[in-house]
Amino acid sequence: MISRPVQITIFLLLIGVLIGGIYMNRLKQREDRRQAASTNAAPLAPPIAGPAENVQLTIAYDEDGVLKPQHKTMTLSKEPAARAKQVLRALISEYAQKPSPHPLAEGAAVKDVFMVEGGLCVVDLNASFAEGHRSGVMVEEMTIASMVESLAANVPDIKRVKFLVDGKERETLAGHADLSMIYDVPAVHQLVAELQAQ
Repeated sequence: MISRPVQITIFLLLIGVLIGGIYMNRLKQREDRRQAASTNAAPLAPPIAGPAENVQLTIAYDEDGVLKPQHKTMTLSKEPAARAKQVLRALISEYAQKPSPHPLAEGAAVKDVFMVEGGLCVVDLNASFAEGHRSGVMVEEMTIASMVESLAANVPDIKRVKFLVDGKERETLAGHADLSMIYDVPAVHQLVAELQAQ
């Protein structure tokens, strides 16, 4: 028979495990609510006036390892930087759908886009985009190629693309795709053509 002090110890341990489980569950619920609030807190862009136009997004399909053009009708700004930002947000919203052909991290977004002389487009991604991105050469390269191709198809002024994360340079997207370099649009276009030919 188990002695009385051992019974009390076991009872107290069970109570401790139960309280710990309840506490962990509450922490998880609080974190889920916080993430839902931060996802829904994204500011809405003001409506754009003007005619709707045919927009070409280059969508990455992980299962097939290809990038395919997809057409969408939307109203875009005439100003190149605003137009580029709208195109990238439309692309990310395609990836946010369930099921997604190329899932991105929860809360992944484009913070801003800047146009620099000489056709250089600087894309500032948020930390969630990079920190939560899946690691892998093909997955990361497909994300970069998808974004560059979508930009080039809809903003003809863009000749090169540079990616930042929270306004700072970063070595890689998630360990493989080089973010320290400037992506040349014709070189990326050739890579996409090779992927589509396979």
